Amino acid sequence: MTTHAVLPDPFALRPAYLEREEFTALEGFLDADRLAPLLAEADVCRAHINRNYVPGKKKGGSVSYFDVRRHAPSIHALYHSREFIDWLAALTGESLLTCPESDPHACALYYYTEEGDHIGWHYDTSFYRGKRFTVLLGLVQRSRSELVARLYHRSGTRAAEELRIATRPGTLVVFNGDNCWHMVTPSGAQEDRVVLSMEYVTDRHMGFAQRLVSNVKDAVGYFGFKALFRAGRS
Repeated sequence: MTTHAVLPDPFALRPAYLEREEFTALEGFLDADRLAPLLAEADVCRAHINRNYVPGKKKGGSVSYFDVRRHAPSIHALYHSREFIDWLAALTGESLLTCPESDPHACALYYYTEEGDHIGWHYDTSFYRGKRFTVLLGLVQRSRSELVARLYHRSGTRAAEELRIATRPGTLVVFNGDNCWHMVTPSGAQEDRVVLSMEYVTDRHMGFAQRLVSNVKDAVGYFGFKALFRAGRS
């Protein structure tokens, strides 16, 4: 899938990406024509939202990779696009792989459509043996809800810096999940925010204990226990 007429030069972006602890945000990465099929599929997938609420942690709606794979062919194609993966690899300096087909987080949609939908401060901790990179693409932003990233959160030499990002349609955010302390601010009544999340790894292997913890976290906090059985059949 062609993502853009001319992709921004990843090698030009890389110094700032590294300086910001492997984090970058780019508005207008996808134009309106290339967003159109993704938006249409995100609307189709609203019928498959799993609502979740973990007190003190998060509230929102999620659609797993299994439903994306079944109902959103353009989104699925973007996730597996060789052109896109090569661009991300050049930016990150890593040899990137898609997640296993059994991972519901591999390529998922997140919906902030009810008052108070949010995610508290967290890292996207990798349960894989290698690194895991989170790639977010803004699809719908009719909401006050924003991504907030706190750079240098664990730095002992420089002050923390907070970035507030309204993930407007076509905005791309890329970060190393183990480095970026981040959250999503609460949505208001009758607001609508939809974000596509894609995960890429450097090693697809995961230990048994790590897989167990990951499965429980996914079931409780995101996709429901039915997703565990679907993962087992993948």
